[in-house]
Amino acid sequence: MVNYREIIRLRCLNHTKSHIASSLKCSRNTVSEVCTLAEQHGLMYWPLPAELFDDDIRNVLYPGRIAESGRKMPDYDYVHKELAKSGVTLTLLWSEYCEQCNAEKAIPYQYTQFCDHFKSFAYKTKATMRIKRKPGELMEVDWAGNTLTVTDSITGEPLKAYVFVATLPCSLYSYAEAFPSMISENWITAHIHSYQYFGGVTRILIPDNLKTGVISHTRSEVVLNRVYQEMAEHYGTAIVPARPAAPKDKPSAEGTVGVISTWIIAALRNRKFFSYDELNIAIKEKLIEFNEKPFQKKKGSRLSAFIEEEKSYLLPLPTSTYELAVWSTATIPLDYLITVDKIKYSVPYVFIGKEVNIRYTGKSIEAFFQNNRIASHVRRYGICHPIILPEHMPENHKQYLAYATDNFLDWASRVGVSTQTVMKVLLAANKVERQSYPSCKTLMKLADKYSIERIEDACSRALAYTPTPSLKNVQMILKTGRDRVKLEQPNISRKQSGKYGFT
Repeated sequence: MVNYREIIRLRCLNHTKSHIASSLKCSRNTVSEVCTLAEQHGLMYWPLPAELFDDDIRNVLYPGRIAESGRKMPDYDYVHKELAKSGVTLTLLWSEYCEQCNAEKAIPYQYTQFCDHFKSFAYKTKATMRIKRKPGELMEVDWAGNTLTVTDSITGEPLKAYVFVATLPCSLYSYAEAFPSMISENWITAHIHSYQYFGGVTRILIPDNLKTGVISHTRSEVVLNRVYQEMAEHYGTAIVPARPAAPKDKPSAEGTVGVISTWIIAALRNRKFFSYDELNIAIKEKLIEFNEKPFQKKKGSRLSAFIEEEKSYLLPLPTSTYELAVWSTATIPLDYLITVDKIKYSVPYVFIGKEVNIRYTGKSIEAFFQNNRIASHVRRYGICHPIILPEHMPENHKQYLAYATDNFLDWASRVGVSTQTVMKVLLAANKVERQSYPSCKTLMKLADKYSIERIEDACSRALAYTPTPSLKNVQMILKTGRDRVKLEQPNISRKQSGKYGFT
């Protein structure tokens, strides 16, 4: 194929036609003809416009050559739409085009010409070319190298503001937000806000290898931050970190970082902000201008390309926003309680001595053992007693938990009136009722050794001796068997009854 562009370039550099023909391995007559036609059509100058492709130059110089070739022109509107689908490539579409040409007895273009024509078509009529980046497939994220400044409204101290950037490579539609630091919490929050801004989720997320996202990245293994991985699972996306020291793995984010550094960060460098909210309002205004700015060498803007060609391909947002979680590890102590912010929560006692993972958010506390959840609690704040669930306790602890004032009195009332009276005396024997629980528990245990009837008789006998009997009184009566002796009525003579006024 004749290199028309190179002929024009060399001729504009005043090379002879013979030298040009020798350099490009074509005839001198061809060089002479191309130069003549280029002069006639106003193309004899250098450099030629960047948007003028080789096929365009040939079409200008030889407008009837395509029609004379008899080759079938592909439907590039169809090609552009099909390329947006997952797994569809130009190679596949070219093979389908060739099959169609064979069925219609037409001559197809070769693969190289097929791709060149598509590039020319997409450059002139579409905002995206969809050769390397499919719509809704990738989101590239990074921190901008340059920072902004926020002034503390009280001390006047300058504080750094780090700018997070997210870019959709297909449309180049971007998001930016400033944070006081690059900690994990801000990193995750920035992703959540990015998805909300885009109104959907991409299938793949490409971050850098910073520690807030990627713990380690080797040839054989990629270990992600636990919270980062959990966030990706919540939104249904896959994290594919860029290779270390390989910025070409996320060129759109790298390029956008540079442009945003100029368009937003540099533009706001002389303005004074007294809060991060105030700074982000200014960034949002600049971001709108940035996304609506027309492309220099193709039609449309980042916003129009996103709305027309990418937004519909994003995955839908989940029904609930991801709630930021914090993970930690702990070994379960003998009291089977884990501690979060000085408040204790129970886990099943069978995990005593085991190391578990603890996940806590603003609303819940969860414990995991080997990736299985073993406990879940509503998170409490302030001063609070340990939160212990009965199902987490061993059997003897459950029984102890069941010992309460109401339980003791309920049991005593079912035994008899005397037992109920003695139980009340035992509960009132100490300043705090809980201190009396061991005595009450022992009284209940006596019913297992003796019988309910003997307990009632023993309590009745003890009350005959004193209105405030102790547990030892009841135990001694049962041990000696005095509860089985019929209680004797006092023998009062008629003379004595008259003395005391009885009739």
